[in-house]
Order: sequence, then structure tokens, then C-alpha cells
Amino acid sequence: MHSPSLRQWAIRWMFATIVTHLVVGMLLPWFADAAVFRDYHRGIETAFWGASVPAQAHAQQIWWISLFGPTVQSAALWMGALAYIGARQRSAFAWGALIAGMLLWAPQDMLVSLRAGCMDNIWIDTFALVTMLPPLVYLFCVDRKQTVHT
Repeated sequence: MHSPSLRQWAIRWMFATIVTHLVVGMLLPWFADAAVFRDYHRGIETAFWGASVPAQAHAQQIWWISLFGPTVQSAALWMGALAYIGARQRSAFAWGALIAGMLLWAPQDMLVSLRAGCMDNIWIDTFALVTMLPPLVYLFCVDRKQTVHT
């Protein structure tokens, strides 16, 4: 069942998740070493170094997270462009491209994290999938039906 208000809600939700990606990506280079991330870094560092983590390993971890910020920003920009096209043109293709991107990224990211014993990343990936895939699938289905029927 399709409701214009449900479609609008799903679109707004997607833009909110995209803006969140953009903001997080912008903040990562500046706050990668913030105290709030201490346990996250410790989990990754311990997975690779055990109990005694050299200072250089921590510095490299901060560098990687900082470097990841611009990548997240770029992904947010691309996701935003696809969502804009999907919203304005009722393009199932745009929603499908976002779905495909998530389904390419998540299993690989989770596998790499699982192999390294970095469970925090698996929880973050799962959260992203659970919060983004259902509205994307809904938008894909609704806009695909709209395109097929016109």
C-alpha cells in the first residue's frame, strides 16, 4: 500500500541519514582522538596488538579514522545526489543504486571486521543497514510501481 505521506517520510528519513553521514564525515578528522572514541579505538587496537598497544599504533589508528572522514563525506554527497534524483523523479533506479551500494559495502565491511575481530564495526554496519535499507526498499518498490503504471 502506498501513501504519499509515507513516501515523504521515507524520503525525509533518507535525507536525515545522508546528512548524518556528511556531518560524521566532517567531524571525524577533527575529533578522531576524542575521549568518546577511546573504547572504540582500544577495541580495534587490541584486536591487532593485544594488551600492549604501541603509541605508534594508536597514532596510526587515529590517522586511519581521520582519513576515513573525507571518504564518508564523499559517499554522503553521492548518496544525496541519488536520493535527490529518486525523490524528484520517482526514480526506482536511484533507490536501487543506493540499495546496491549498501549491499556491496556492508557484507564486505562486515567480513573484514569479523576477520579482524572488530565487533564494534559489525554493530555500526548493522545499524546502518537496519536504519537505511527498509526505507530504501520501500521507496524502490513504490517508485517502481509508479513507473510501471504510468
